[in-house]
Amino acid sequence: MPTPSERVPERVIIPGSERHVSVQARLVGPASDHERYTVTLRLRARAPLPAAALLGAAGAGGGAPLTREQYAAGYGADPADIARVAAFAASYGLVVVETSVARCSMYVSGTSGQFAAAFGTRIEQSEHAQGLFRSRSGALSVPADLGGIVLGVFGLDNLPVAQPRYQIGAVIDARTSNAADASYTPLQVAAAYDFPIGADGSGECIALIELGGGYRSADIEHYFQALNLHAPTVKTIAIDGGRNAPGKADSADAEVMLDIEVAGAIAPKALIAVYFAPNSEQGFLDAITSAIHDTAHRPSVVSISWGAPESEWSGQALAAYDQAFQSAAALGVTVCCAAGDAGSGDQNANTTAPDGLAHVDFPGSDPYVLCCGGTRLLATGANIDSEIVWDDDPLRSATGGGVSDAFALPAYQGGAGVPPSVNPGGRIGRGVPDVAGNADPATGYLVRVDGGNYIIGGTSAVAPLWAGLVALMNQRLKRPVGFLNPLLYGAAGGSNAFHDIVQGNNGGYAARAGWDACTGWGSPNGSKLLDILAC
Repeated sequence: MPTPSERVPERVIIPGSERHVSVQARLVGPASDHERYTVTLRLRARAPLPAAALLGAAGAGGGAPLTREQYAAGYGADPADIARVAAFAASYGLVVVETSVARCSMYVSGTSGQFAAAFGTRIEQSEHAQGLFRSRSGALSVPADLGGIVLGVFGLDNLPVAQPRYQIGAVIDARTSNAADASYTPLQVAAAYDFPIGADGSGECIALIELGGGYRSADIEHYFQALNLHAPTVKTIAIDGGRNAPGKADSADAEVMLDIEVAGAIAPKALIAVYFAPNSEQGFLDAITSAIHDTAHRPSVVSISWGAPESEWSGQALAAYDQAFQSAAALGVTVCCAAGDAGSGDQNANTTAPDGLAHVDFPGSDPYVLCCGGTRLLATGANIDSEIVWDDDPLRSATGGGVSDAFALPAYQGGAGVPPSVNPGGRIGRGVPDVAGNADPATGYLVRVDGGNYIIGGTSAVAPLWAGLVALMNQRLKRPVGFLNPLLYGAAGGSNAFHDIVQGNNGGYAARAGWDACTGWGSPNGSKLLDILAC
């Protein structure tokens, strides 16, 4: 009989760590035990954020945002927890290569065999349309004394998880003069939405999260010269081996250039910081936390145009990203996310086979982000002729929106009239989107990608559009507007700060007066919104 010192330590499951191989992948066999890589361990914070920090600095009772230094000192990882996790890692031959107190993250290097033993799992290999990747199934575990300390383990599997939310409407041929009749430059959209004048984003930093693709500096120079604007300063930040890797216009390059050109045209003097990371739960998480806690560039707004249905994420990812977005709220950082481009089902040819249920897109469904839906805009100069829900095809070309299966109804949406989910059971949860803007590829944005000119739409365009507006408002107010949602559902909701969209649907939900699950409160009246924020 083994002595107490020889007994196997009791282990506990990491909540939400259950994983299944994506239906987009085919299991090939076991991964090599000798493959070496780095995983991200997400640790608990030393103290919960105070409630006031999550009310938003723009209004609704919130106070001044924390500085990044204050956050790290008061709400980062506990050094005692870090030491305990480091000792656990060493006992399995794993090496701690980096620790970030502010990001509550440890980065640990080892082999598949070591990781499998440390976390009680089996690491396999799966074939995906984009190549061979690591995968796993089942739950992860840690010794009982680390239960509640290690909240997530990311990187054991590295299957692609997100899709860019853009759609190419047309290729502009120099020989056809009418190709762009139903499209706009970002400046024309800004004029229709009455964005504040007298601001150019000076002193602000807009962070863009990209999970593939890249940009060419020559295209940026050419594009902004055509707009009679000085090209913004664009800086690449590599995360987990991600890089600026331009390829073809029908790749993620279209997403990257759409984000840079829309945000940069709205706020040309802002620094555009592009965080390139691998497309995986780990890469996406590390890019988000890197941007939020970046003490060198200090973004005041983050734009995210990548996502996937909530059902395709692990529970530990939903929890870790939500914690990161709460951090952003406490720091006064606004996070703008696309609502998705495949209607209320949020499942198109680029994701899984449709299951007949409604889904909302994550991370747009997180309660601490500003979820951006899509409209079809027709405007003449600064005048809006008509604006309806973008709903060309409710299965493949329509704004996302609906009711979350993962997140409860937040307090700030209590009076918005969020409807029951159209899924069986009629759950009432977090409703999305919060706001909207022009997204229909038929009335899309003029964009230059890989030497060519295109009309591109999708809710991917709306996230950087709102990010640019936030940068302008931050500059004018001389303070960050931060977490906007409590104010939008309070003083600004239903006011003249929005163009209410009352016509159209996205498959499962219909537009109506006030907030709806297609376009939220509607498209912005930027100057009116700034006036409300200034009060």
